[in-house]
Amino acid sequence: MPKASDLKSGMIVEVNDEPYSVKKIDVRNPSSRGAATLYKVRFNHLKTKQKRDETFKGDDFLKDLDCERVALQYSYQDGDSYTFMNLENYDQYTVDSEVIEDQIKFLSEGLEGIVGILLDDILVAIELPTSISLQIVDTAPGMKSASATSRTKPATLTTGLEIQVPEYIDNGEVVKVNTSTGKFLSRA
Repeated sequence: MPKASDLKSGMIVEVNDEPYSVKKIDVRNPSSRGAATLYKVRFNHLKTKQKRDETFKGDDFLKDLDCERVALQYSYQDGDSYTFMNLENYDQYTVDSEVIEDQIKFLSEGLEGIVGILLDDILVAIELPTSISLQIVDTAPGMKSASATSRTKPATLTTGLEIQVPEYIDNGEVVKVNTSTGKFLSRA
């Protein structure tokens, strides 16, 4: 049973006997001395996709939901649907773009290391690896003497994701991107 202070985006919990996924957490520290830190959490219902906002104190407990976790590989997109393949038994799961809207910009064909969360054999959420490697398709030309500075420039990756990269990075280079922050980590 996780405390409200331990919640992370993407976790699956039970609220009022219904399955919810944590989408966004807003931490509020009141200025008065005796007040507890408040956690305003936005949930998405796993089946109906309805949004729900709840406020918790840091030591409030939530009930974990028993879900099956499987290793998946991203296969392809068909309209607004995204298809993933189970790496153990080759079952395929399709999910709508609304379910994974924040994660779509990190998906590239054949991406492995994805953890699928199944509820009654239906894919309800995915967890991406902590970092992924993507190729730069459009950025300003690199500067040879730029390695000593920490200035950045915008770069567009193969998935359409736009990030800030150091000035010495060129078109065609493969870079690592943090999937939780969407920021440049290093060259791949």
